[in-house]
Amino acid sequence: MILKSLSLINYKNFESINFEFDDKINCLVGNNGVGKTNILDAIYHLSFGKSYFNPITGQNIRHNTDFFVIDGRYEKNDRDEKVVISAKKGQKKVIKRNGKAYDTFSEHIGFLPLVIISPADRDLITEGSDTRRKFIDGVISQSDQNYLTTLLKYSKLVSQRNALLKYFAVNNTFDPTQLEIYNQQLHENGSVIYKKRADFLDTFIPIFISRYQTISSGEEKVSLGYQSKLSETGLLTLLEQHLAKDRMLQYTSVGVHKDDLSFEIEGFPIKKFGSQGQQKSFLIALKLAQFDFIKKQSKVNPILLLDDIFDKLDEKRVEHIIKLVDDQNFGQLFISDTHADRTEEVVKKISQSYKIIKLGFRYER
Repeated sequence: MILKSLSLINYKNFESINFEFDDKINCLVGNNGVGKTNILDAIYHLSFGKSYFNPITGQNIRHNTDFFVIDGRYEKNDRDEKVVISAKKGQKKVIKRNGKAYDTFSEHIGFLPLVIISPADRDLITEGSDTRRKFIDGVISQSDQNYLTTLLKYSKLVSQRNALLKYFAVNNTFDPTQLEIYNQQLHENGSVIYKKRADFLDTFIPIFISRYQTISSGEEKVSLGYQSKLSETGLLTLLEQHLAKDRMLQYTSVGVHKDDLSFEIEGFPIKKFGSQGQQKSFLIALKLAQFDFIKKQSKVNPILLLDDIFDKLDEKRVEHIIKLVDDQNFGQLFISDTHADRTEEVVKKISQSYKIIKLGFRYER
C-alpha cells in the first residue's frame, strides 16, 4: 500500500498545500514549528478518522477558518483509492472513500493500515492504564472488525450501567433485575474482549521482545504483561462481588475497561528504572511489533510514520533501527527530523529510493 499524494486545506498550520510522495522513503525536514508533525498527523487522520495528537476535531481546523479537508490518493492491491476527510465547525466530520461516505467511522478502521512512532508515545509509559488499553485495542482493531464492534458495544453497556447506578443512587431505589441484564451482557462481551486480548498478547509479546533485543543488541531484558482480573474470575462473578462498591461509587469498577499492561526492564517498572533511551527503545519495539502483527494479519504493508525518531536515542540504537528498516520489507516510510543533513546521511545507507521534502515556513498556530 502506497500513499501517492496528499492535499491539505486549512489543516492545522497549512492553508493549502500539496505533496507527491516517493513509494519508499519520504523525509520531512525543517526547523521546529514548520508543520512536519502536522503532515504525519494528516496521514494518520486518513487511516483512523481522527488526529493522533489532538482528537478534538475543531482544534485541528486552521485559525480563522471554519473547515478543513484532507485528501489522500493511495495505491492498494493494484487499485487507486481516494480517501477524503472533511470537517466543518458545528457539523459532523465526514470520511469518504472513492466519493462514498461511510455510515460509521468504524467501517474505515483497518482499510489503510498504519503505525506511528512519536515522542508522544511516551504517554504509554507515563500515563494511566487507559492509554495502554487504547494501544492494545487499536492494534487488534486494525485487523479485526468484530473485535472493534464488540469493544464499542461493551463501552456503551458500561455507560448505560453507570447511568443506571446513578439513577438508583439519586432516587434512593434499587432494581437487581435491571442490573442483572447489564451484568449478563457485559459478561458476554467482556469475556470475548478478554480472550482476544490474551490471545493477541500470546502472539505479540515474543515479537516485541525480539524487536527490543535487536534494538538494544541483546544487552537488556524486558517484559510485557497483561493485567486483568478476568484471568482469575469470570466477569459476571466480579460484577456481583463488587456490587456494593459500584452502588457506592455509582460506576462500574471492574471489567475489561480496567485492564492494564505492565512494562518492565530487568524485572522493574521501566517508568521508574528505565533511562530515556531505554524507554524510547521499549516504545519503538512496541510499535515495530505492532507493524509486524498488522502486516501479518492484513497481508498489507502498513505505512510507517517516524516522528522525530532520532530524539533521545544514541547513534548505536538509531543504526539498529535503520538496519531493521533496510533488512525488512517495510513498504512506505515517512520520517520527520530537524536536521536535513543527518536524515539524508542515514537514509543513504538504506538501499531504497527516497525523497527529501524541506519545509521552511513558520508554524502559525
